[in-house]
Amino acid sequence: MELNTLLLFVISALSINLIPGPDVIYIVTTTMKNKMKSGIEASLGLGVGYLIHTIAAVLGLSALILNSAFLFTVIKYLGALYLLYLGISSLLNCYRNDSKLTAETSNEPPKNIFKQGVIISVLNPKVAMFFLAFLPQFIDPSATNATTELLTLGLLFSALATCCNLFYASLGSMLFSSPKAQKYSRILEGVSGTILVGLSAKIALTSNR
Repeated sequence: MELNTLLLFVISALSINLIPGPDVIYIVTTTMKNKMKSGIEASLGLGVGYLIHTIAAVLGLSALILNSAFLFTVIKYLGALYLLYLGISSLLNCYRNDSKLTAETSNEPPKNIFKQGVIISVLNPKVAMFFLAFLPQFIDPSATNATTELLTLGLLFSALATCCNLFYASLGSMLFSSPKAQKYSRILEGVSGTILVGLSAKIALTSNR
């Protein structure tokens, strides 16, 4: 895999994971309801779920590569459209100042936060859809080590996602309890949305190797 492809993957993965989506809301809310420790447990639980989705996606995409490179390419371009949709949605949220990041305080005691994080991640069909849409964008199905590349990128994405979640957990009780939380969230939506739209355009304008 070329270095520029890997760098593009890292930038795209970070952009996607910094968008204040359901996972981020769950982590920030958990942190603010309880303590920093609960936010860390939630982040790690979600991370385990990402690993499970990675394995499932790699197995499915690898089987698809072995059976039909054409179908894999179709999946790749459908995935590009899905990423474009995510990007446009983020830009619209930024334009409308309609970020979904909200957090509430509570005195409820934590209950199986780690396990809850795993279940939330594993049972979320949007996570599975995302892995199937995102990973193929950086893979050449004709490469001899395509399966290895898929697994490597999947594991890297899971690690980056977990790091971003831990980042949000660390800020949950500080940054997002302030009146400026909406402003920070809006900036992240705008930057991430722009990168996702750019990634989709690059995919559409670049022919397969």
